[in-house]
Amino acid sequence: MVDLRNVSTVTEFILVGFEKSYPSTRTLLFTLFLALYGLAMAMNGLIIFITWTDPRLNSPMYFFLGHLSFLDVCFITTTIPQMLIHLVVKNHTVSFASCLIQMYLVFGVGVAECILLAFMAYDRYVAICQPLSYAQIMSRQVCVRLVGTSWFFGMINGIFLEYMSFRNPFCRGNHVENFFCEAPIVIALSCGDPLFSLKVIFADAIVVLLSPMVLIVTSYARILTSILGRASSSGRGKTFSTCASHLTVVVFFYTSAMFSYMNPRSTHGPDKDKPFSLLYTIITPMCNPII
Repeated sequence: MVDLRNVSTVTEFILVGFEKSYPSTRTLLFTLFLALYGLAMAMNGLIIFITWTDPRLNSPMYFFLGHLSFLDVCFITTTIPQMLIHLVVKNHTVSFASCLIQMYLVFGVGVAECILLAFMAYDRYVAICQPLSYAQIMSRQVCVRLVGTSWFFGMINGIFLEYMSFRNPFCRGNHVENFFCEAPIVIALSCGDPLFSLKVIFADAIVVLLSPMVLIVTSYARILTSILGRASSSGRGKTFSTCASHLTVVVFFYTSAMFSYMNPRSTHGPDKDKPFSLLYTIITPMCNPII
């Protein structure tokens, strides 16, 4: 047990990130990540511009796609610019408040994207299985409400997870073994009972990740049943090609998120955390527009 009266208040964290790498390696990583960040911003920005300005793309599928790109822009900007700065400067410290804000944005935007991907699967189900009622079911008003719901639950869930992450003072150092303030790593530095907070976040991840996944699996199971029962071979190919891109995005995003937040911390380590963190913070947002 830690005597909390003798615990010094942590006012900043040190993001270890890639500081142990050789200078030449950091230069290479900076060039690579800067290129990936610029590519992701350009492609997502282009999709946002096209889907929100071209009247020919005034359909629910493109409406959701534009908001998915907007979420990707928010998500990637939350972490990558800071990492790029830390690759070229020696000072890797971030204030307590900056870490708190960054973690909240990662939580909020990440959860919103999970829910939005589920709504996109539902949109595909209605379009393919109930085409005659599609315009009525997926009206503009309904689409706006679905997007608003994803943002609302993302922000509310972010407040809850933020409280669980910072409810205890910190007494196990301030070195974060990653390039951004990732919740499980930060919680492990806290006093009291960090295991309780980790269990709560694990349970929350099960609900947040698996609930939308159930909707996605159910939607595509019904789509598969429908097209196998009544579609021609050409119609099946068209349907599969339409849904394959969304499923690919789902697999990328959910696989990395599940590893980061639904695995026991004993199986984690800097060498294992960073690749998956890079996958869902920069690779997935960059690949979404391409897919």
